[in-house]
Formats: sequence, structure tokens, C-alpha cells
Amino acid sequence: MSESTPLVSNGESSNQQRSWNPWMDRAVTASIVLAIVLVFNFVTSRTSDFGGSNFTDNNEEGPSGVMYRPICQVHDSKLFDSVQVLQTSLTDASLHWWSPQECLQNKSPPRRYGAYDAVLNVNFSKLAHPNRPPILGFGGAFTEASALNFESLSEEGQNKVIELLFGDEGLGYVIGRTHINSCDFSVESYAYDEVDGDFKLKHFSISHDINVGMMSMMQRAKSVLKTKWGDDLHLFASPWSPPSWMKAPTPTDTEDALHAENMTGSAQPICLRDYSMNETAGTNPYANAWALYFSKFLDEYAKHDLPFWAVTIQNEPEFPAPWEACSYTKDTMADFLAKYLGPQLRETHPDVNILIFDHNKDHAPAWVESFLNDESASQYVDGTAIHWYAGGLDRLLDGAQGQPNLSRVMSILDKKAVIEDHIVINSEACHCPTTGYSGGDVNIAWARAERYAHTILADLSGGAQAWVEWNLILDSIGGPNHLNNVCDTTLLAVPHRATSGGDISPRLDFEHTTRFQSIGDKRTFEELQVKGMPADLMKLGIVAQPLFWYMGHISRYVRPGTRPVMALAEGNMAFWKDNIAGGGFNNLARDGVEITAWPCEGSTRQKFYFDNNQIMVKGQDWLGAPTTSCIGKSNDADFLGVPLTSCNKTLDLAGTFDIRPVDDGGEQVQIVSIGEEASTECLLIQELANGGGAYGPRGGAQVALGSCGLPDYKSIWTRTGTGEFRSKAIGDEVCMTTGWPFLQVSAFDNGVVVVLNEADQPANFNIRDDDRLILSASIPKHSIQTLLIET
Repeated sequence: MSESTPLVSNGESSNQQRSWNPWMDRAVTASIVLAIVLVFNFVTSRTSDFGGSNFTDNNEEGPSGVMYRPICQVHDSKLFDSVQVLQTSLTDASLHWWSPQECLQNKSPPRRYGAYDAVLNVNFSKLAHPNRPPILGFGGAFTEASALNFESLSEEGQNKVIELLFGDEGLGYVIGRTHINSCDFSVESYAYDEVDGDFKLKHFSISHDINVGMMSMMQRAKSVLKTKWGDDLHLFASPWSPPSWMKAPTPTDTEDALHAENMTGSAQPICLRDYSMNETAGTNPYANAWALYFSKFLDEYAKHDLPFWAVTIQNEPEFPAPWEACSYTKDTMADFLAKYLGPQLRETHPDVNILIFDHNKDHAPAWVESFLNDESASQYVDGTAIHWYAGGLDRLLDGAQGQPNLSRVMSILDKKAVIEDHIVINSEACHCPTTGYSGGDVNIAWARAERYAHTILADLSGGAQAWVEWNLILDSIGGPNHLNNVCDTTLLAVPHRATSGGDISPRLDFEHTTRFQSIGDKRTFEELQVKGMPADLMKLGIVAQPLFWYMGHISRYVRPGTRPVMALAEGNMAFWKDNIAGGGFNNLARDGVEITAWPCEGSTRQKFYFDNNQIMVKGQDWLGAPTTSCIGKSNDADFLGVPLTSCNKTLDLAGTFDIRPVDDGGEQVQIVSIGEEASTECLLIQELANGGGAYGPRGGAQVALGSCGLPDYKSIWTRTGTGEFRSKAIGDEVCMTTGWPFLQVSAFDNGVVVVLNEADQPANFNIRDDDRLILSASIPKHSIQTLLIET
């Protein structure tokens, strides 16, 4: 078959966008149009406050050539006057519906004009993780870069930033991270004690953090959070590197160096000077001093009324980064914790939680299991911190990998009988390089916001209690960063664009990166307003990016103490039209994305092609470049499922498969791996650990290579004429999926439902609580909605 041939010959190319055939019967057309007009007039007479089509995207046609629902409607009379909806949408990026709007009351079931595409099944009475602690909340990092950008604004601008991040008009953050010593988002490397051999830390001083404004920014955030929400600020700290005199020489140091010459880079398998796992606890003076360093840091901040909730032992211990770094293996970190840091903090700061790992999802299960199996170290472990990064050089994979590993972590905690109190948080996340404002492409900025929302909801579904982004605020290009590793965040400081900006330079003295030029600086306020960046904030020198608005749809309403409940999007069959997959381009058709199983939605993310015994997916990336990837020939060693990889046969990374019928009709098949060696492996459904969290076993089960002879039809698929592989191995039908579906839902026990649509098309949906129809609604393309339901 040719490269563009779907699994059966009558399909269409997945990079063809969905299009609708016109109505053929004019009489039917006239009748339907008349009905639409009548309904539209009725609805708009009731809902003028919503802004009509701006809110509803009601100019788009549905799967039967009929108009989409104009607004959400409540069908359960018990909930009349108690359901509200908020929306942010690319269809009208200038509007952000953070003021809840009332839904209509309608005792009748949805009419034909509102034929649903999906059923969002929630169960408010069934907690997803009944034995887990509740959600702690959301937050970001008080880095030196954030403080410098904050200080660059006028007093009015500073007050607005604190309100936008921690107040009740903004995100309502309750968690703040900071760095012990410098990090890459500092202007240069610095430490609190630079005196070689000062083992008692007599010269320890946090004056740097005071002078650059980090502490004052924390204090203002703490005050506003307490005043506006009544919540306490939960601070945690992470070191990037000890002072250089405490570190072993790195590979780039001179041969006769006694210690590291800089804080950047790291020796392996542990950065600490003269460290040996064979030594008796407390005998290494550098390890002793480093453990005491944590305690001194906590002491000094407490003097300024900034107590800390937790520390992580090391930021990204597996990465000897070109910026400040300190490498550990899981064994060397456990040894340092057991012999030095654990005893020190339990003696001087027993209320401060100690979190292990602080790196990516790929190795999280192995680290958690190793620590909990270590009797000496496990007594000091209070939780685990995890980052969202993919770990390689492909930044478009950040937030897209490793979700099943979070379920594995929960399963390990359950087996070790610590699931009820072991903290699990996402401790760092951001998009790189540069910012959406700087890049100037609203579609990329929006895609970044969608990835944030997807990963936040998936992490909460999987059992995480908190989600903390990286820097709280950066400059227009995403700095300063003294290694030029500029990145994105929710808010940006652009004091040169403020009404009071005067002669302020677009590049302040602390910004030395010349790699990126800010396209956003060339846009008018009106142009930026249309792209979702409000002009009224720009006049204060603040850019609120799409990331900000998407984050707020979750952080403002999923408050501390909330718990996720079971929720899953089902039955979005109407995405298909005349054998053309819906949803638009598949932007997850990318090497490294995992193959999973979700309820069938009829989209390009569930359409596969067969060419020369390779199974491939097609789409385009966020930049619009066409992409083609193939299912790999082996399971990923860390994620345990089969990923997408290069189709280049010279690289020998893609699998080769034979589709073999297992019934007389040929509809049921096994996808058998073939190659140089005889194989009895098939693509099969691999169930998620711990029941799969709030999405359940059908919400992202892995597709993996395994024995073709496994029972329960794990390796039996039904192939369709539209390029799908369907399976009933885990209950109701699921489809093989690249990554995750376009349409997603999460729900919480306080009646909050968040709906995310990443597709290029709108979708109608019904929400059911168990067997009870609650409401019907529509979500435009590339949108997020938060529904507030008084259950």
C-alpha cells in the first residue's frame, strides 16, 4: 500500500481538515433554518449578557449540518439556578469568561439542533483517590528572575501582579517555590557562604535574596493570599548547587583541582566533595556542612516571617546541567538523606517536609520504590516531587510523556502502605524556549496553554496534590537566565510598554540574552488584545498570556481541600464525517509520544495508516510543519509502553507488523510484530496501575508489545474502515490513540467540572452524573470551560 493508505483503502488522509457537505434537500434546509432562527431568537432573548456568538461560537455547523448549541442548558430541575459556566476560547481570544454566567433552564432533553457529540460521564459521589490526601493547590517559583522583573514595574504594576497571582481576582496561587543559592534563572551564580572550609557556616547570609526583592515579593504574596482567600502560603525550597567549595571537581575543572571551580556542572554519581557511601554517618565535613546549610536557610527565612512547608533534596539530580547542578543517583541521594540531611532537619526543623527526586516522570517509580525500600532513608521521606519535562531535546514533548508512571507511583505507595500521607506534587513546569508574546504566534501560545491544562488535569487525575509552574513572572523574552535558557510563564513584565514607561528600555540591564527578539513589542495594544493579552494590563506593563487564563480555569476553582472524582469523556462518534477523521491536524503525531487507549472519539488522533508493514500516524507540529511517525519496535524502558518513533528504516527504530485475522470475518485481528527474529509479540492493551486514577482503566491505558497469547482479549483488536483499531479488552470499547483525545474532562467533589477541547472543531456534549442528565452544552474549538455545579 502507498504511504497515504489507511488501514483499509477507503479512508482519507488524516492531514485533511474536517469539512461538511451542504444540505441537499432544500425543503429540509428551510425547515431547519427556520427552527434555528426561532431557537436562536428565544435563546438570545434570554442570554444577552453572554455576548451571543462571541460566547457560543454558534456560527459553526454540527455533525448533521445543524447549528451548535448556543449555551449550556440545565435539564435537572434540582439544579436550576445552580449551574454556571466560564469560558476562554481561541475563537474570541479577547474575552475571558472568569465571571460565571448562569446556564439556561430546560426541563426537556436536548433537541435535534443540539445533538451531542460526547457524553461527559462524571460521578460526584465517587472519589478517584479515597485514600489520598486532598489537593494542596497551585503555585509558581519566586526566582531571582521573577523578583527582578517584579521590581521593574511601578508600584501599581507590582500590586496588580500580586493580585493576579495570589489574589481573588487572579489565579489564587497558594504554593511558592524558591531556590537555595542561585539557579539558572539568576543573573549570575551566587551562594550564601562562599568561604572555603567554613563548616560551621559562620559567614552564612541571605542578604542577596533580600536585596534583589525575592523575600519582599514572598511577603506581599503571603499577605494578599491570607487577606483575599484566607489561605496560608506554602513555601518549599530546592537547591540547584552547593557552594563550589563543597563540590567535587567536575570533568571540566583543571586536573589538580581540589574542589569544583564553579557551581555549574557536576561530578557524578554525587557532586559532594570527598563523599563515599562507605563512610560512617556524620564523618564527611562537606556533607555535614551542606545539611546544615538547609537548616540555616530555613532559620534565616523564618526570621522574616517566611516559614517553609517543605524542601526537596536536589533539583533535577539526574542532570549534570551546564547551569548550577549537583548530581545524585537514587542510591547516593538516599545515603545523603539517611546519614546527613534527614537527621539534621528532623532535629532542627521537624515540621518541614522532605521531598525526594524532583525530576521527570520517566524514573519516578524507580526512585520512589528504591527510597521506600531503604529503611535508613525512608523514615525521612515525606513525599515526592516530579517535573513535567520530557528529558530530551524536543521541547514539544514537555508535558506529553509519562502519565502512566504516575499511576505506577500511586500503586507503589499503596503497596508500601504510605498512600494516605505521602505527598506527590508536580514541582516544576514551563515551556521553552522564549515566550508566546515574544514568538508572536497566537496559535503556538494557545497550544502551550492547552498543554498546561491537559497535564494539570492529568496529574490531578493521577493522584498528584499540587501543580507548581516554574517562574512566576519573566521579561518579554523569558529571562533573565544567565545560561540563556529563556522560557515561558503565565505573566510577563514589560515596563517599557506601561503608560508610565517613559524612556524605559525594552531590554533592562539584567537581560543579556540576544538570541530572541520580541515580536510582541512590535504589536499594538489592540493587536495583542485580539490575541488574548488584555490591553488594560499592558498599560501597567503586564502581559497576561493564554497560559494565565487557562491556568485560572483550574486554580481559581479547584481549591485546597478539593478531591478529584471519576470523570471520562465518552462517545464522541460525531467527529467522523464521510470517513474523514475529525478534530483537525493531529499535533501529537510526533516521535516520543506514547500510544494509549481511550474511548473512541473519531478523530485524527485515533487514525492509523499501514505502509510496508509499518503503522504510522500523520499530522503537524505547533509550527505547522507536517509530521509522520511510526509505532516503535519495542516498549520504552522507562514508560513501559510502545512510543511513536521515526519511520526511517535505516534507523531501525520503527516496528514492522503483520495484521492477522483471528475470526472468519476478518474484523477481529492481532497486530503481530515481525522482523529478523521470529516473534510471538503483539500490540496489546496494558492496564494502568492503581485503576488509572480519576479517568479509570479506560482513560489512557497503555498500548505495549507483549505476548500474543495473553488471556482476556488483550491483544485482540477490531479494525474499522476509517483507520481505527478498537478493543474491548478493558470493558467498554476503546480506540488506539496517539497520546490522548482532543476532548477531555476532569471533575472534582466541590462540583467543578473542567472541559478542555484541543480540536480544530467545536463539540456538543452532555454531562451526566452517574445515570442522571445534568446539562447539555457546547464548547468551541481550542477552548477551556469551567462549569460550577452545586451538587
